[in-house]
Formats: sequence, structure tokens, C-alpha cells
Amino acid sequence: MEQVTPVTGPVDILAFGPHPDDIEIGMGGTLAKHAALGHRVGLCDVTAGEMGSNGTVEERLAEAEAARQALGAVWRANLRIPDRGIGRAPEHVQVAAEIVRRARPRVVALPYWLDRHPDHVAASELLTEAVFSAGLRRFPAAGEAWTPEAVCYYFINDLAAPSFVVDVSDYYEAKRRALACHASQFRPTAAGAVPTRLTSLRFQQLIESRDAQFGAQIGAAFAEGFVMRQPVVRAHLLSGE
Repeated sequence: MEQVTPVTGPVDILAFGPHPDDIEIGMGGTLAKHAALGHRVGLCDVTAGEMGSNGTVEERLAEAEAARQALGAVWRANLRIPDRGIGRAPEHVQVAAEIVRRARPRVVALPYWLDRHPDHVAASELLTEAVFSAGLRRFPAAGEAWTPEAVCYYFINDLAAPSFVVDVSDYYEAKRRALACHASQFRPTAAGAVPTRLTSLRFQQLIESRDAQFGAQIGAAFAEGFVMRQPVVRAHLLSGE
């Protein structure tokens, strides 16, 4: 399992995705917003999506890099854990924990633990274990122990009541551009391409309708939702002060 792109320095936010394009689907607007505000954003895909019905590994890695640039992230890594084999080997937790230790993020974003795709569920469990293990000084992984300030979970397919939402209205075009980079998945043109759930126009509608729903709940055009396992702390009840 060799990383496609090395980690090049610490980041404020580290987002993990099971496959190339999952990060963009779930929280592309939020990442673009933070990058535009000057925060360092790192991305890490668990697999290269080699079991996908369309696109080659080389195409998917190139698309992921293009999407990174569209979002403004400073680097994108890939653990190259086998697609459809997430969490089936002990070293999977180790390699993910090493990314956390090297990136030293303030916040880590992971896929939500309930999802129709088994890989997304497996990745959520694996990465939750990895983030926890990264903070244990005696855990056998390279690098110094590191515990982020917070871990949040984003939605890919399914959704639940969010712990909080982020207004991404001003950055939604960046999310659309990042998603469009993954043409092999959403608009395949190669000979032998086959229809999938992702190639349907309804899938784009699913993403945008979810983000529009979250946005409408806060009086915005678009927002992305996140879940926290721990209580969200507020200094007091007067949020406007």
C-alpha cells in the first residue's frame, strides 16, 4: 500500500474519504470555504476506487488531484488500501494513523458511520480507530502521537440530524467544479462505460437537494451537515455575542 501523494506538511483540517469523490460529495463546499479563508486543508482517500464500474485507477487519481486544486487543498494522499477490502488487515489502522500523525490536524473529518455503501461504513469504523490510535504514544505507528481537537462526520449517501451545519452558499460553485473533475464517475465517455447510480442526473440532484435542505433550515442557499459523537460546546446560550 504505497501512497500516491506524500503528506507535505501539517494542516488545520484533514478530511478522509473511502473513494476518490466521496469527500467532494459530502463536504466539498466546507473544504473550499476553509481553504479560501486561509486554512490549510489536507485530503486523504482510503482507496483508489479500483472496483468502480467506470474509470481506471490512473483516471481516478488524476481526477482526485484536479478536484484537490478546485477545492484549494494543499495536498491529497491515497492510502491505497484495496477497494472492497477496507479494514480487513491489521496494518490498515496503522497506515491511516500515520497520516494523522504526519498531518497533525486540528480537526479530522470522517464519513458518517451509517451509509448504504458497505465501504463507507467500513471506512468510518477503520478511520475512527485510526484517529484514536494515533493519539496513543505506544501505538506501533510511525510519528509522534497526535490527537486532534475534534472529529466530525460528514454524509455521503444517507443522512441524519446534524450536530451542526456549515453555510457553503458562497462556495457551492467550487464544490460543483470539484465534483465535475470526477468525470469518469459522473459523466463517463470511455468506450464500455456503463450506467450506474452515480451517472444518473438524479444523483447530482440528491447531493444538491440535501445541501439545499440543510441550507433552508438556516436561511441559506446551501449548507453541509456534520455529526459529532461528543457534545458540541458553546460558551453560553447567546450565540450572537
